[in-house]
Amino acid sequence: MSADRRNLAGVAGITVGHWTDPAGATGCTVVLAPPGGMRAAGAIRGRATGTREFDALDPRHLVGHADAILLTGGSAYGLGAADGVMRWLRERNRGFPVGPAGVVPIVPTAVLFDFGNTGQPPKWPTPEDAMQACDAASTDVAEGSVGAGTGATVGKAAGTQFMMKAGIGTWARRAGDVVVGALVVTNAVGDVRDGRGEIIAGARGPDGKFLDSAQYLAEGGAPFGRLGAGAPPQTNTTLAVVATNATLDLLALEALAHAAGDALARRITPFGTLFDGDVVFAVSTAAVQPASLLQAEALAAQVVPEAVERSVRIPAGAR
Repeated sequence: MSADRRNLAGVAGITVGHWTDPAGATGCTVVLAPPGGMRAAGAIRGRATGTREFDALDPRHLVGHADAILLTGGSAYGLGAADGVMRWLRERNRGFPVGPAGVVPIVPTAVLFDFGNTGQPPKWPTPEDAMQACDAASTDVAEGSVGAGTGATVGKAAGTQFMMKAGIGTWARRAGDVVVGALVVTNAVGDVRDGRGEIIAGARGPDGKFLDSAQYLAEGGAPFGRLGAGAPPQTNTTLAVVATNATLDLLALEALAHAAGDALARRITPFGTLFDGDVVFAVSTAAVQPASLLQAEALAAQVVPEAVERSVRIPAGAR
């Protein structure tokens, strides 16, 4: 991993592309596997998810790889953007071989709810937009308010009037030959904390100080400020991709996805709520010899929190 690739693409063979609509406050982010695909598993940590092809990540499933992971805004409407990723991959003959019919690209997808941040009618990424994200994929990964993080916000436990802007962050670490990287789109009900446990982004009270969403809810504060009066749940969901070059089987990758979710829960409070659609993907290029799962989990516990912090600290489009 070179010094200028301390991001998810620090795992050789993986590239990341964004499509961004600043006016519509939405976008999508694609994580492309190397040709031949990557081993993939996942973990659902929230209770308001929107996914496509998630069953293909089950270790018991016939399909043993993914050709791309798509993270997209637009709630369930954004799931259709995966058609564009499939089209892009099929044009390059990348996918699960199915004989004379060619290939079927495997593109597990997860969405976040980013409506309502512009005051305009909601927009969502289309298949054509996702194809543009694929065309833009590289090892130079932009962070901040880009791609799936364009409409991301945090700290909505007491209402959207107290929330703060967030986005995408990514980080990677090498230990010997093993590399683990993470990419996180932070769009949470809760607040984001640093390694000392101090809130660095989240709900602010009327005095401008951090409210502490977990404490607010624990003391009986009305969710979203007025949900009890019939207001709809607000815009949430944190999505993450953790990648490694270590040769891990699908069961180990599923465990790695859960370990990455645990790392998210240490920095986002509260995490995985009834109104969060939190999903974690774990992928492996299997480029180096088998590594200890505990080592991969320990590295994930370092890079996931850093990616979360960067998602709320990095200016839009920074690298």
